[in-house]
Amino acid sequence: MTDIKQILHGPIFFEKNRVGRVYTGGALFADFFDDDSTDGFEPEEWVASSVKAINKVSKGEKEGVSQIRGTDLYFDDLLRDHANDLLGDRKAFGVLTKVLDSAIRLPAQAHPDKAFSRKYFSSDYGKAESWIVLGCRKDACLYFGFNKEYTKEEFKAAVETSNTDKNAMERLLNKIPVQPGDVFFVPAKMAHAIGSGCLILEVQEPTDFTIQPEYYCGDYRLNDREMYIGLDADTALDVFDFSLWGDAAIAKGRKQPKLLYEKNGVTAEALITYEDTPCFAVERYTVKKSGMELNKKPAVYMVTEGEGTVCCNGKEQAVRRGDYFFLPHSASKTELKAQGTVTVVACLPPVQG
Repeated sequence: MTDIKQILHGPIFFEKNRVGRVYTGGALFADFFDDDSTDGFEPEEWVASSVKAINKVSKGEKEGVSQIRGTDLYFDDLLRDHANDLLGDRKAFGVLTKVLDSAIRLPAQAHPDKAFSRKYFSSDYGKAESWIVLGCRKDACLYFGFNKEYTKEEFKAAVETSNTDKNAMERLLNKIPVQPGDVFFVPAKMAHAIGSGCLILEVQEPTDFTIQPEYYCGDYRLNDREMYIGLDADTALDVFDFSLWGDAAIAKGRKQPKLLYEKNGVTAEALITYEDTPCFAVERYTVKKSGMELNKKPAVYMVTEGEGTVCCNGKEQAVRRGDYFFLPHSASKTELKAQGTVTVVACLPPVQG
């Protein structure tokens, strides 16, 4: 029988949660998650997720929602039934975290801001997001912002050209080579695309709203629903901000880690701050031959390098790169102890207010 009290007062671990997409990838998961992954059509792991995926063909009504490890409980139901324990006085956690591995370039796309989402999707969330590059294949790259100033009409013409020229859309965007450790903030309405060869930790607002007005994703032909998620094309293209172009767009997105403190064998860095966006924050802790209390909660924690042990309520759980957990508001004192060196990224909820 499931002990709910134990779940609510300690770190919550989850079953594997691979989500189907129309693009291929996933081979880099094999090393990161220590499993037998190969490239296929499940290139995303949704982490501590209460969000349902928007897919033409769904694996079930809970696709995208995380299942509590060793139970038949799903995270969205747990949040609904035990909100105070998990979130304190918050109404929602308000963050979706993913790990994705792209074997091909994803379609050129943009995501709505909150105002657009309220008007057209009856949602209080847009889809600002951030990328932390965890690993790369050869020639890994990202596409970020338009490479010059375009009009909406010029963009529409490129969309139609993509029906016969699969490179038409990427020629409009800045191409940026990347390496592990690179960090980007992707504001809502920024034109972008994840290029081939990127293993990325993505922290975002909790929606699956994507306008991707390209006719093809690799060899897969997108239909109107997949391109415009139920909107007419002209309205959907208003989600792109054509003023975000050139070096200014890249500078707006590229982030450098900011040192928060360095003491007692722990280095703490801010990757995405509430000054970048009120929608979420991301911090990274590197622990060397010591331990630290995980006192940011509620939060999602992802181990990105090394090995260690999570200790809470007299119990210990070994963790390594690729392991993750949700730490509830009501969790008892929780420590992360390093085995050598361990690095963990904390994904934090929106500013309250």
